[in-house]
Amino acid sequence: METLDTNRDEDFLRLDHQICFSLHAATRAFNGVYRAALKDLGLTYPQYLVMLVLWEHGELPVKRIGEHLRLDSGTLSPLLKRLEAAGYVERRRSAEDERSVTARPTETGTALRAKALAVPKRIAAATGMELEEIRGMRARLNELAARLDSVDPDDLGPCE
Repeated sequence: METLDTNRDEDFLRLDHQICFSLHAATRAFNGVYRAALKDLGLTYPQYLVMLVLWEHGELPVKRIGEHLRLDSGTLSPLLKRLEAAGYVERRRSAEDERSVTARPTETGTALRAKALAVPKRIAAATGMELEEIRGMRARLNELAARLDSVDPDDLGPCE
């Protein structure tokens, strides 16, 4: 694996050399395409992600939804409140543990799934990529996330 030699690569701090910026730019571009694709559903992209989890798993504790989406409860709770206000999600306290709240799609939320089936196709078409390319890229990004998740921030050391 090639290592960074800051003496040889004085341009390393150029914006266009940053993988994080490439990912950021791609994310912003995806968000714009998703905004258009989700407009007819009345969902924002984060709300769509919540609905994907609920359509796949059914009723779940809010904590588990957050684990699937890598979101904390402070971010997830307002999303669930808006989805509940729209009639797509029902939240309720657990009878066994009143600190635990579960969420599930309502009948209206479940019916929205049929309409949402077109979204992935529209997004795939917008990428201009073949399905195998998309799958490969997704696998590489998942691998990258797993590697970054395994990094101990203390092992990075100080900037010199």
